[in-house]
Amino acid sequence: MISEKLRQAVIDAIAENKVISIVRLPEKETLIPAVEALYEGGIRLIEITFDRSGKVSAEEICSMISALSAHFDGRMYIGAGTVTHLNEVDLAINAGASFIISPNCAPEIIKRSRELGAVSIPAAFTPTEIVSALNHGADYVKLFPADQVSRGYVKAVSAPISDAKLLAVGGVSAENACDFIEMGFYGIGVGSNLYNKKLIANGDYAAITKLAQQFVDAVK
Repeated sequence: MISEKLRQAVIDAIAENKVISIVRLPEKETLIPAVEALYEGGIRLIEITFDRSGKVSAEEICSMISALSAHFDGRMYIGAGTVTHLNEVDLAINAGASFIISPNCAPEIIKRSRELGAVSIPAAFTPTEIVSALNHGADYVKLFPADQVSRGYVKAVSAPISDAKLLAVGGVSAENACDFIEMGFYGIGVGSNLYNKKLIANGDYAAITKLAQQFVDAVK
């Protein structure tokens, strides 16, 4: 069970920092030094995604969440992404995740996340899905894929659903991050454009830090 104090701290951190680094199937050996490089660049929120292909087990993903939680010990907020099964909510939170992100809007996952005190961030694309997410207790709503909508769409949706705190995920780069914030998004989620596996494989952690700094500067 996550404390209300930690839950509010995560909500505030998303509002303040605006960037969530999405980490998909990382190499265990380079995970901590790579995330340290992100931290040095100003990133404070990391999402480790579950793998629906079956190549990497939920237990392995949770071991990475646990390792990061222990290593950073409150310096960063660690979350779980691609949470599409109810049991993954419990597994992730038990491993140290403080926020739960899904690629869809599943009421049962939102409900369970909130029951355990975690920050809930489901995905949605239509006004109906956004309202459903909010009505079931979502704290933020991930608009996905964000690069498929226009500024006009975000403005039109945000007018009647003014309580929706939308996060842009999908197609976000250092070059367009600022555009998404200007469109009305509260923050962004960034995958391989930030957690660049080629740079990590080459041991170029300084470049990872530089990328992180670019994103942090872009959303100020």
